[in-house]
Formats: sequence, C-alpha cells, structure tokens
Amino acid sequence: MKNRFLMTEVNPKGYEAMFGLEKYMAASGLDKRLYELIKIRASQMNGCAFCIDMHTKEARKIGETEQRIYALNAWRETPYFTDEERATLALTEAITFVTEGHVSDEVYNKAREYLSEEEIAKIIMAAVTINAWNRIVISTRVSPS
Repeated sequence: MKNRFLMTEVNPKGYEAMFGLEKYMAASGLDKRLYELIKIRASQMNGCAFCIDMHTKEARKIGETEQRIYALNAWRETPYFTDEERATLALTEAITFVTEGHVSDEVYNKAREYLSEEEIAKIIMAAVTINAWNRIVISTRVSPS
C-alpha cells in the first residue's frame, strides 16, 4: 500500500500540535507499559498496522512480555493482566468504539474500583491520543516499515 502523503510535510503545524499531545502524555506519569498496552489495544481495534508495529516494538523495549502482547486482543480470556490493567483495557475499548454504547456506567464504575479519577483522566487522554494517531495514519495510509 502506498502512502497518500506525509502529514509532517502537508500540515506540519497540525502534526506539531498532535505531537505536543503525545509529548504531554509521555510526561503525564501514566505507567509507560500501561500506555503501550492502551496504544496497542486501540490500534488493534482500529486496524492500524503502522501503530501496532510501532507500539509492540516499543512495549518490548520497555520490558513487556511477548505473551502479554500476543494475548492482548483476548485479554478477557487470559490470566496475564491485573485488575487495574483489565479496567484500563475495558475503558480503552469503550472509548475507541464510543459509538457502540458510549462509555457505560458499568465500564466506568469498574474502572473506579481500581483507579483514581486522576488515573482515569490520564487513561482517557491516552486513548483519545492513540485513536487520533490511528485516524491520521490510516487516512494517509502510512504503512509499517
């Protein structure tokens, strides 16, 4: 598949603004491994090959296991994730597919069992950020190298 164009070249200010959000998230205090899980899971759901490739590599670099990466799309059926990670993944999925039932009270209340409002706010911003990146990459057809 051929790239349509590079956002950095066609709309550098827009890309710079988006990258500013990414820099904010990197410095937000959200656990780096958890942030990569959010990125991978949302990218799986959105079918963003470039982001799946990038973030699985990044996750490995910071110590995420192959087993957990491979099982991420079936996280509910595995024992590999903590309750906090499960709540985060459920929230990420609800945000990613927000048109399918919004973020239900059930998902939010489960997250509140394990996460503070501050942590939930960071998770929401992380999910929003990767979903925006997925849409940019998919729309411009950036492919993994």
